[in-house]
Amino acid sequence: MNGGVEHVFGPRSTTAIGSLPHRDPVGAATCAFAATTLPCIPSLPRRSPAEGMVAQAVGSLPGVTLGQYGSISIDPSRFGSDIVVGADLRGESFGGLRAFLDLAARRDHRGPVKWQFIGPVTLGLSLRRAGAPSSVAFRLAVNAVRAHLDAIATAVACRLPHSRQIVLVDEPSFGSLMTSSFPIAPDVAIDLVSEAMSVLEHRAVVGLHCCDRADIPSLLATGPRLLSLPVTSAVPDAAGYLQRYLDRGGVVVWGAVATDGPVLNTPDRSWRALAGVWRDLVERGVDADALVQRSIISPQCGLGLHSRAAAQRVLELTSELAERVAAESRAGLNR
Repeated sequence: MNGGVEHVFGPRSTTAIGSLPHRDPVGAATCAFAATTLPCIPSLPRRSPAEGMVAQAVGSLPGVTLGQYGSISIDPSRFGSDIVVGADLRGESFGGLRAFLDLAARRDHRGPVKWQFIGPVTLGLSLRRAGAPSSVAFRLAVNAVRAHLDAIATAVACRLPHSRQIVLVDEPSFGSLMTSSFPIAPDVAIDLVSEAMSVLEHRAVVGLHCCDRADIPSLLATGPRLLSLPVTSAVPDAAGYLQRYLDRGGVVVWGAVATDGPVLNTPDRSWRALAGVWRDLVERGVDADALVQRSIISPQCGLGLHSRAAAQRVLELTSELAERVAAESRAGLNR
């Protein structure tokens, strides 16, 4: 499982999650390169609502109209399961991507890059809320996601032929997957995500991101090579699943820096939360060295709704926390 990620993870490894608050795409690209050890191609929803995660996926779908603030509406007369799905990266939806690739190419960047895209379950739910029947919404969603994953991977490979691509499929809806009101069965949702990820099987290291508290066995059942999840007290309940995942070469992106409250002055609270979860995992049989060595530190979620100053501080805290992990690593787990 670990082919292609050996130089990406480790105690000082950091990355970001998707969006940044910049309106200037060049400034966002510059920030993305400076902020973390694994540069993350940003989306810029404040620059344009078309860069929102749903809007990026539906902008080229016939019968779908984007609202002023990123909402979508569907024209039933033009919308159906027989739509031919394409992906156009030239419009407003991908200004952040294009600026990043321009800057990376000018710098002759040859290291790995990370990017992410909405997953088919979350996209299908959005289409369903806009009026599409479930029978159409989820099939069309997986086709749209696959088309965009393929197009973005091709664009990145064209501009950065020496860079390994690390891709996260973003499924915030998996936080509600096990509820009785969820419109599709868990095994159907898992299969949709696996089908979407498979389009990049031989071209990128593909993983899954969920910024909500989710059922970890279900996340792992999709087959991710990286698993990106928030640090919560529920994580140790899946200790056995995580140990087997690490044994197979999996990597965990730990969303350890909170993005849903006041920005902290130091990484101390984030370190205590992360070390506490790791300590509980070790007590339940997870290998301490594997936890530290097969890790990447990140914010919990994207930063597109923050101020630029707050986003910058969250990214600084992420780097400071990664240094703390490197300095205290195993000793910290045993305190």
